[in-house]
Amino acid sequence: MDVFDASGHEQVVFCQDRETGLKAIIGIYSTALGPALGGTRFYPYENESDALADVLNLSRGMAYKNALAGLDLGGGKAVIWGDPARLKSEALLRAYGRFVESLNGRYYTACDVGTYVQDMDVVARETRYATGRSVEHGGAGDSSVLTAWGVFQGMRAAAEHTWGTPSLRGRTVGVAGLGKVGRYLCGHLLDDGATVVATDVSEAALTWARTTHPQITLVPDTTALITSDIDVYAPCALGGALNDDTVPVLRARVVTGAANNQLAHPGVSKLLEDRGILYTPDYLVNAGGVIQVADEIQGFNFERAKLRATGIFETTGRILQLAGDEGVPPAIAADRLAERRMAEVGRLRSIYLG
Repeated sequence: MDVFDASGHEQVVFCQDRETGLKAIIGIYSTALGPALGGTRFYPYENESDALADVLNLSRGMAYKNALAGLDLGGGKAVIWGDPARLKSEALLRAYGRFVESLNGRYYTACDVGTYVQDMDVVARETRYATGRSVEHGGAGDSSVLTAWGVFQGMRAAAEHTWGTPSLRGRTVGVAGLGKVGRYLCGHLLDDGATVVATDVSEAALTWARTTHPQITLVPDTTALITSDIDVYAPCALGGALNDDTVPVLRARVVTGAANNQLAHPGVSKLLEDRGILYTPDYLVNAGGVIQVADEIQGFNFERAKLRATGIFETTGRILQLAGDEGVPPAIAADRLAERRMAEVGRLRSIYLG
């Protein structure tokens, strides 16, 4: 892959520590609005190319997410290549923290798939630029709390746009992925009066659903979920959930979920529009988590962060209105709004302050 031509990133850093087995890539897409902020994904990619492609996509998405969330932060992301169940150790995480520190504040890291608040506590022992830490160590705790809350707000806005009411009561929502975010989202949906259908590849996650929310209907896989009689589809696992195979058989009228990079390729947005399916861009609605960890940088206040995450409802409505006015899919309208803010506010950084 030609990183310079294909990605447009400011900086891509390859990090290796042979003794601990650390192989990490840090991608900084843009610092136009401020230091890059994005989580660290610990995942057993098939090869180095897959790891690089993921970090480039994710870091770009973070730039747009942070811009739309109204944060004075740029976009970045990191991946650690390997199986966290086998490789993760204190030494590896601290080695990774040293590499983050070496960037001198250009990149703030946090949790993502395969990393948790306890891991950030360890990383933070070697760097000042780790957020998403535990409450015991002065952090905000689990960022999936406000991620799920923000997704729920985006879903409410999509419901209002589609059915005229900002409620999921009486609607059936299909949740693919009962991980950290999916679990909280299910709770919000059930409290709002929705019927929830769900699936997960983890038996432990399915057991959690059976014991915690027995009213959730479980189906064997994502294919069974998207072809069932659902009103809203919520992809909450890994990316690429919306592709040339899934969109033609998807029965939902709305797609609003927590997963990053849900569109397998840009053309999927047009496929959704042609089928009359409303898609709320993932980096818009799942910004609650980054709002939470960003708030931690200045001294965490949960109510302040939750209020800001609640604003995802208004932002989603604004983008859906803009999409209609300009005759473009919501994903393009969201991109335009984010790019406008990065250009307009980012330009101010050129004013010399001495």
